[in-house]
Amino acid sequence: MIREIRIPEIGENIESGEVVKVLVSTGDAVELDQPIIELETDKAIVEIPSPTKGRITEITVSAGDTVKIGHVIARIETEEEEVAKPVTTPDIPSDITSAPVEAVSTVEEMLPGESDGIKTTSPGPDQGDVTAPASPSVRRLARQLGVDINSVTGTGSVGRISREDVKEYVKKHISPSGRATPRPEGEARLLPDLSRWGSIEREPLSKVRRVITDNTSYAWRTIPHVTQFDEADITELDKFRREYGKEAEAAGGKLTVTVILLKVIAAALAHFPRFNASLDTQNGEIIYRKYYHIGVAVDTDHGLLVPVLKDVDKKSINELAVQLTDLAERARTRKISLAELEGGTFTVSNQGGIGGTAFTPIIFWPQVAILGVSRSSMRPVYSDGICEPRLILPLSLSYDHRIIDGADAARFLSWVAETLRKPLLMQL
Repeated sequence: MIREIRIPEIGENIESGEVVKVLVSTGDAVELDQPIIELETDKAIVEIPSPTKGRITEITVSAGDTVKIGHVIARIETEEEEVAKPVTTPDIPSDITSAPVEAVSTVEEMLPGESDGIKTTSPGPDQGDVTAPASPSVRRLARQLGVDINSVTGTGSVGRISREDVKEYVKKHISPSGRATPRPEGEARLLPDLSRWGSIEREPLSKVRRVITDNTSYAWRTIPHVTQFDEADITELDKFRREYGKEAEAAGGKLTVTVILLKVIAAALAHFPRFNASLDTQNGEIIYRKYYHIGVAVDTDHGLLVPVLKDVDKKSINELAVQLTDLAERARTRKISLAELEGGTFTVSNQGGIGGTAFTPIIFWPQVAILGVSRSSMRPVYSDGICEPRLILPLSLSYDHRIIDGADAARFLSWVAETLRKPLLMQL
């Protein structure tokens, strides 16, 4: 029998991707779970495997194609029986009684090229769907009803949008013409014709850059940022790093200031739990997370990616050195998995290898704080009437002022700076 190979659900809020490479050809014999294509999502390149053993009879995509979840990428002849799936139709809720009849026909007109509720082509990047906290099925419902998902107010945890929220929005905002009226954001402005003043060149935003644009814009609009600055004397820490760096290299890692910072930050988060929390605005609660998963910003050719090191408090410095080296390399080569980019409770962004004296990093929502690290430098420091050269590391802590006060931020950063000066303090 002939089976269709479709793009499966890849991860939460992942609805589409671009085909990077087709790994098989028509007529090829493939095994169960053998990769069929490489698909670039918003943050990573993932392999889409064959769901069965058989022979490829047709390839329906090419490199460069943009495909949605559920899109057919190939057909395969197999001896295995496929479990019949019910034919799906656009899920227009029957309980939206206040919407005029014309709304249904309008929705149909707005969805050309859709099959079984899955739109397979798009005139451009769907930037509005990236930041809204909603499941793929809820987003699909919103598209079918002609609703901008970002216009809907979620009533779930951390503003998560449910099907009921979409239905209520439709009831309140469907106009007599049958079109949903989105809430004006007041931010988007049309560019003037820049070619009037000289030559220009256009470059489409990459998927990663679109996600960065949406996520940072959302965080900046919704989180009242404050940045606290301090400096740490890391003279002794640098001696330790140089002395024991070979052990980390022998294990396959690199003992950097960032690696040591991970252990310090994990200890600081345990000492100051509000910095390891998230704010639930819908329920008026602070959610304290009892795990310490720290993200590290990695500069790549594709844009900023943030791999997350899980359970930092339970790992040795050498283990973290090996893991961070591996994650950073796979982030740069786009071989990192989506699971390794999720679940962070705090983030460290170290720009010291590039330069700069200080910066104000933007918080990764739903986290509430992020530490920026700039380039260290030797400076003359006076202590007990003696002037001596010391290696000084600039630190910048951005925090969510809704749940973290300035005094707490100063104490947190001072604790980190003092612990970096005397790492053994963590043991006390």
